[in-house]
Amino acid sequence: MNLNNHSNSKVTFQALNRTKLVDDVVVQLQKTISSGELQNGDKIPTEPELMQQFGVGRSTIREAVRVLVHAGLLEKKQGFGTFLSANSVIQEPLENRLRRAEIVEVYEVRKMLELEISRLAAQRRDDQDLEQMRQHLDQRNEALSKGDTSGYLNADIEFHLSIAVASKNNVVVDLYRTFSAVLRESLLKLAMVKATHDPNTHIHELMYEAIKAKDVAAAENWTLLNLDETVKELNEMNTDKE
Repeated sequence: MNLNNHSNSKVTFQALNRTKLVDDVVVQLQKTISSGELQNGDKIPTEPELMQQFGVGRSTIREAVRVLVHAGLLEKKQGFGTFLSANSVIQEPLENRLRRAEIVEVYEVRKMLELEISRLAAQRRDDQDLEQMRQHLDQRNEALSKGDTSGYLNADIEFHLSIAVASKNNVVVDLYRTFSAVLRESLLKLAMVKATHDPNTHIHELMYEAIKAKDVAAAENWTLLNLDETVKELNEMNTDKE
């Protein structure tokens, strides 16, 4: 590979007008990498080119590149420039990656994860699992009745986490804990901003009853319906901002 001549002038980015400039640059670069516009080993545009396209200063570009180098997506070659890493292993912590993702992307992955969790939980749950689910569900209902938004969200996350625990898969539990940290922030905005926010209490009760009855199909059905309703609200919230 000729490092000096390997350029990607066809790649373009949108100028930024928001305050979190470094994060915005990182997000746009990440999207370009994920979309395949840049391939492994490709050289990214030079600092002056990026400064011009993004409309930001050199320090912002350097910090954004540093973030992606640390994440393992880019690598610097002294004297040649910065390239898309040929190493396919992403070193960035999952929680950091989730925070930079579109919320709809996070929920699409959550749907994949929770559908399998609910299926396994319905097959493997024991009495202790059911006690934990019931406890968190009761706490959720109590917090809602008191108008305690923070308490409601905490109990909601703990309820779903208890379902993950019932799956008897420790990797799934760790993954869900990581997702929960990011999901809580989005759900808090949704609950605080949307006056019409529906906590789907009835659906949660049916989810619990399905797992209790070891009804796999019903558990998957109510899990899917709960997530679809939340995604609908999130999309409406994003539309309202535009």
